[in-house]
Amino acid sequence: MAVLLPSKEQLISAGKIVYDAMPATPQYSWPLINQALETEVWIKHENHTPTGAFKMRGGLVYLHALAERAPEIKHVVSATRGNHGLSVGFAAQRHGMIAHIVVPRGNSSEKNAAMRALGVDVIEFGDEFQDCREHAANLAKANDWHMIPSMHRDLLAGVASYWMELFTAQPDLDVVFVPIGQGSGICAAAAAKQALGLKTKIIGVVSAHALAYKSSFEAGCKLEAPVSTKLADGLACRVPDDVSLEIIMSSVEKIIAVTDTEVAAAMKLLFTATHNVAEGAGAAALAGALQLKEGLKGLKVGLPLCGGNVDAKQFSIIIGAWNFASDATQPKTQQFSFAGQRFV
Repeated sequence: MAVLLPSKEQLISAGKIVYDAMPATPQYSWPLINQALETEVWIKHENHTPTGAFKMRGGLVYLHALAERAPEIKHVVSATRGNHGLSVGFAAQRHGMIAHIVVPRGNSSEKNAAMRALGVDVIEFGDEFQDCREHAANLAKANDWHMIPSMHRDLLAGVASYWMELFTAQPDLDVVFVPIGQGSGICAAAAAKQALGLKTKIIGVVSAHALAYKSSFEAGCKLEAPVSTKLADGLACRVPDDVSLEIIMSSVEKIIAVTDTEVAAAMKLLFTATHNVAEGAGAAALAGALQLKEGLKGLKVGLPLCGGNVDAKQFSIIIGAWNFASDATQPKTQQFSFAGQRFV
């Protein structure tokens, strides 16, 4: 049975909950990004939310609805690589709840610290997101905590508020590129597009080192795939979400894969062209657009910078890979390594 996307009225209602906690984020058309892609591009700055990523919107709406229908719930648990956990922590604090968030071992130390600063009980378990999700479900059952999924109608409705902002400001976008982690971002784009009656094409972007959604999309059925990305941890999905995959199957033009090398290049370009910091997943949309550059000329393109929560050490290594010419005007790249992987 087809998944029913939220209506326009439901998205507007969810947006009111979001705006009680934060303002709308800006969208800018940066000259150097336009130059790089040789077309008109609009960057949606979800790195400007109070938690530094688009996920915050979903957590606000989900926990608002949970507090209304089950005010007795005081403990919530979920799994994350960081931004979903920050979202849950921020919203839980507003409703007097305790958030328990499971992260994989070796997760971003700065994302972990940011979650703890919001009062989150950070639990390290396993080596990848799927391990964390299964452990969170076990904790929920053992402790009678409420399990927050990575994808849910309320999460989708909250996240869709940023797409409603972008599509309302720029209703004539020809195409948008959307990174896919667990799918709330791209499914929210589909919901907002439908609600506003737009013809904008949606292209999904996954990591070439985490191909579960791309492989599933192309095969027409749910498939697992190994995860080995070192930069785009927000895209490190091994098992697609059933609801997300169904929406993607019916709403997305195609899905492309970007390498960590392409992601690193996009992170650098975003910084030099806009002086905004992007985490790996946050730069994936731009990486995807750069990959398809030749086919975008003459089109109006929308790209979310969906998160800026990158560890300083990782970002400094990537930015430090620039080797400037003697006149300091012509940057060029050199080879470098991060976490055992070589980039150019």
